[in-house]
Amino acid sequence: MNPVTTTIVRAGRSLLDNLEVLVGRRDPLTPPRRLVENTGGYFKQGGEEFFRHFLRLGELKPNARILDVGCGCGRMAIPLTRYLSPEGGYWGFDIVEDNIRWCRKNLEAKHRNFHFLLADVYNKNYRPKGQYQAAEYRFPYQDTFFDFVSLTSVFTHMLAADMQNYLREITRVMKPGARSLITFFLLNEESKNLLSQGLGTVKFPYTRQDCRVCVEEYPETAVAFEESYIRQSYQARGLEIIEPIGYGSWCGRKEWLSFQDIVVAVKKEGDFRA
Repeated sequence: MNPVTTTIVRAGRSLLDNLEVLVGRRDPLTPPRRLVENTGGYFKQGGEEFFRHFLRLGELKPNARILDVGCGCGRMAIPLTRYLSPEGGYWGFDIVEDNIRWCRKNLEAKHRNFHFLLADVYNKNYRPKGQYQAAEYRFPYQDTFFDFVSLTSVFTHMLAADMQNYLREITRVMKPGARSLITFFLLNEESKNLLSQGLGTVKFPYTRQDCRVCVEEYPETAVAFEESYIRQSYQARGLEIIEPIGYGSWCGRKEWLSFQDIVVAVKKEGDFRA
């Protein structure tokens, strides 16, 4: 999209947003279109879908402390505003300043137990001047603080070294017995067979260290890991996967739980931070 077209599209989105506000048709908890589209769209439906997964698969309780890694503009946070009790709390971080600004103004200001933080992590598209590399970033939270950690469509955009560091940090901040819910593109016999038949909406033709990617020039566009590699990584961190994995439709499955593959795990006792 050239600069002129981009400007016209942005102006059109802003006009629609303003018109909806004027006529009273805009939900005050719906972010502007430019934020929603930058985080993949499917905003309200996706939030409600994963809220159900949090309750059923994650066994999320109203008094839980929740960490939402890559919180975007509040897709997962908004359903939780009506569920978490005052004893519970939500902490989310993201690398996009506009996302955090909107969440602080519209969610944190109205819910005292919701907290949003801007992470100064480098990303070629979203934060090119970021101070930290994802492979070295330390989450700004104390050890064993959270009851539940979620990452939706985060590890699907991270190469192996970045993913491994985040997985280490996730384990560090989880309490023993806490659960994580993380989405992936997992390569196993079934998904690779379906892809070989030309099925699926995401392809991974290029090999990188410990993963495969969709676009060679910009590998973080979409990243897939071998399921065996993820299982080994979880085991090394003391995260026990709760079976079965909720496989997704991305590779052309006829039966699926969501679009991406959902892995739920519980942190076992012991120190697995190395």
